[in-house]
Amino acid sequence: MNIESFLIMRHELLLTAAAMLMLLAELLTAPKNKAGLRPFAVIVFLLVTIAGFLPATTGSIFGGMYVTSDLQILVKNFLNIGVFIILLQAHKWLKFEENSNKVGEFYILLMSTLIGMNFMISSGDFLMFYIGLELATIPVASLAAYDFYKARSAEAGIKLLLSSALSSGIMLYGISMIYGTTGSIYFAEVMTKIGTEPLHVLAFIFFSAGMFFKISVVPFHLWTADVYEGAPISVTSYLSVISKGAAAFIFMIILFTVFRPLISMWQDMIWVLAVLTMTIGNLFAMRQKNLKRFLAFSSISQAGFLLLGIIGGNKLGMTSVVYYILVYIVSNLAAFTVVSSISNATGKENMDDYDGLYLTNPNLSLTMMLALFSLAGIPPLAGFFGKFFLFTAAAEQGFYILVLIAVLNAIISLYYYLLVIKAMFINKNDNPIAKFKSDAATRIGLILCLVGMAAIGFASPIWEYIRLYTFGN
Repeated sequence: MNIESFLIMRHELLLTAAAMLMLLAELLTAPKNKAGLRPFAVIVFLLVTIAGFLPATTGSIFGGMYVTSDLQILVKNFLNIGVFIILLQAHKWLKFEENSNKVGEFYILLMSTLIGMNFMISSGDFLMFYIGLELATIPVASLAAYDFYKARSAEAGIKLLLSSALSSGIMLYGISMIYGTTGSIYFAEVMTKIGTEPLHVLAFIFFSAGMFFKISVVPFHLWTADVYEGAPISVTSYLSVISKGAAAFIFMIILFTVFRPLISMWQDMIWVLAVLTMTIGNLFAMRQKNLKRFLAFSSISQAGFLLLGIIGGNKLGMTSVVYYILVYIVSNLAAFTVVSSISNATGKENMDDYDGLYLTNPNLSLTMMLALFSLAGIPPLAGFFGKFFLFTAAAEQGFYILVLIAVLNAIISLYYYLLVIKAMFINKNDNPIAKFKSDAATRIGLILCLVGMAAIGFASPIWEYIRLYTFGN
């Protein structure tokens, strides 16, 4: 293997170099100068993100264990953009005194888990996939327990670790069945040997159950709300957007390729799970008063909508899923960044705390409103086009009843998103959250999200660019 073929792992190598650089900076920086690590990390990651868009070589190495194509590079770049916004979002929170002695750890763990996501996305066999999955999961469990002096954060870390271990065990059981019945773990070889025999079907069910844990699909969603509520907000953002986006993408790729012979079976299964996930996520979201739990159940519902793009198993469905992941990154991170900004300034995270927020903090209120409208699918924001393409992909394959149920769920979601907007703009409050000014990093992050929500829907080249690299019948 020459150096050029090794460089197809450019994203992973850049992230590894960035993590090592942060480790060295952490070791060599005197305690009184640790504050400089924050802008340093943001600049380093910005350079990594920009480098990801440079022309790249595609191909496979390690005998096909690692593969990369323009589609995988595109998704990695989307995830890098999301993580960059999360770094901006976390900038002020990391200034707090209780975090002053562990700033470097946050960046190193975040980059480590992203390296795992990238390996998972580029996996060409189940071994590389599983290594990437574990590399992504263990650091993020540590991040969930980052506020270890808070019981809820420690509990979130433990719950995430245990639920991940359980799901990994179930998934490994499925992978072992795949190997036992096909004699291979390479995606390309398994695809030619898998059929509808009972053991193949059972292997698929175990593997899919493990993936549904990662994506928070009902009934494998129970860990989500507690972990999201207990983890620091920036970690919750990462779990909700980056982790879920990467898992949904690679699961779709494996369904479209490895398990293609079982399409009639997994279409029925996804049909049922999509309905349950959208409906239960929405019904529980309506009852939430804490905004982190509210966004957790909202993200469960959004996972149900993502399944509409997957179910068709065609090119339009894959394009709509990748497109929706990009839309979801900017929309959900905008909402989480507003919640983070208010929590950092006041410590308040409940919906009734937002009563009358517009009177004192109009810019944050308007940003939150646009983010929620985008998540609900209100035109002309990007979320509308994202849902439209998902619905179209499902309808094109004849899943009309599923699309009807999805439309009804979109209406239900609009109701509970409006509850937050009502609190900010209509509800009276004699003592609303006092006016405060967000730091520059937070404002830049919010501007990026707003520009994304406005531009993605109208910039048809983005859709065409994604469509150029997707595949399917």
